[in-house]
Amino acid sequence: MKDRSVKSMLLVAAAAAIVLVTLGYSQHLASIIRQEEQRKVELWVEAVKQRAELVTYTQKLFEELGGEEKKKADRLADAYRLIQDAPMGMDLTFSTDFLVENKTVPVLIMDDEGRVLYDVNIPDPPEGMEASAYFDSLRRHEMGKNPPIRFDEVGQTIYYSESRRLRELREAMSELIEAFISETVINSASVPVLLLDSSATQVVKSQGIDMEGLDDPDLLRERFTAMARDNPPIPVFLPGEGWHFVFYEESMVLTQLRFFPAVQLLLIAAFLLVAYLVFSSSKRAEQNRVWVGMAKETAHQLGTPLSSLMAWSQLLAAKGEHQEALREMDKDIARLQVVAERFSKIGSQAQLVLEDPAKVVEDTVDYMRPRISKHITMSFERGDTVGEVPLGSSLFSWVMENLIRNAVDAMEGEGRLVVRALWKGDELHVEVEDSGKGMTKQVARRVFEPGFTTKKRGWGLGLSLAKRIVEEVHKGQVLVAWTEPGKGTCFRLILRP
Repeated sequence: MKDRSVKSMLLVAAAAAIVLVTLGYSQHLASIIRQEEQRKVELWVEAVKQRAELVTYTQKLFEELGGEEKKKADRLADAYRLIQDAPMGMDLTFSTDFLVENKTVPVLIMDDEGRVLYDVNIPDPPEGMEASAYFDSLRRHEMGKNPPIRFDEVGQTIYYSESRRLRELREAMSELIEAFISETVINSASVPVLLLDSSATQVVKSQGIDMEGLDDPDLLRERFTAMARDNPPIPVFLPGEGWHFVFYEESMVLTQLRFFPAVQLLLIAAFLLVAYLVFSSSKRAEQNRVWVGMAKETAHQLGTPLSSLMAWSQLLAAKGEHQEALREMDKDIARLQVVAERFSKIGSQAQLVLEDPAKVVEDTVDYMRPRISKHITMSFERGDTVGEVPLGSSLFSWVMENLIRNAVDAMEGEGRLVVRALWKGDELHVEVEDSGKGMTKQVARRVFEPGFTTKKRGWGLGLSLAKRIVEEVHKGQVLVAWTEPGKGTCFRLILRP
């Protein structure tokens, strides 16, 4: 037993050492990767801030250029008005040169009947659209933002809009902002990102975030508040759109790395458990083969002396020798035949027949009573017969014999033994209670283990076989109902129809 405990402790220590070393090294690798991920995130945050500053600077530059283009359009309008209002003989060379040099401001001159007399810096109409409808649409929408210049003397009206260059600047700015948003969200650091507007109620864009339910303001607030607890949000000013906030959290890789050691530990534990179960199953199968072989060989070896004993008994009976002794000898020979039959049936499919189990228990008690110490009082308590159960009577009787012998051994030749067979509902409870030395809780937990025994002699197989017969053959249950050192033990069998 000590050797077994020492080996178990060494095995546990070795397994613990392997787990600790593996987890330690895994944690070390995870820490290195975590630091690399954190550096990538820090670089990404810095890049977001710098790109936001670049966007703001570009917006200021575009505003200056846009202001110049706006002034150019205004000066162009002033030139047209000057030509309209100029007195006779005034030199208009500068104004006409300015009009001729216009390369960016779209201008449309129409008469009172809606005919286009002159156009400049206006792209061709879209394919399939009539020119008149196209010019009329420009006049009413795009050029309608500026007041037209009327020439009543000639019945003409001049329409103009902001310069093409100014529109191109605005489009470029919009594309720049959209590119900034995309680059911020689709980031090289692979972190989950939420880009919210200034009120933090509208998701502008997201990446790596499960958006289910985030249209609810309360759930959205709960989500970005949790992200803000991990990392402070990045405020970003986007021209024309105001302040935005970039919320982010650690990457999925980093999150998985945090749980990797625990997952690895579970995998190792699962592997060890499977290995243990396979090893135990193989060991039990090997033990079963040994026990079956030994049992059948024992039954075979008992056959020859039993035949001889039966012949000698018949010879002595014919001579009239000691008839009382011969009757008892015949009972023992019959019992030996039953024992040999039991051993021969181990490993074979048991044939169960509906019987009253209480009757089998009573017959076993009657057989055992004259074969135990006279200083042990054995009594049998039987309730009313309620029903029958599928029973292998010879095997079940073997179980009872084992339990009774164990009880007798525990009392060491003197005490009280009570066997009960009582129906409780649809269950038959069979109890073997002795007044022997009892067991500790530790011993009681191991009493059914194959090879475990507290006796100086014995293989520790009796209770193990009894448990197998009850649970595997009869689908019942056997357990230690109660035990207490110095007071005794009670074993209980439970059978169901």
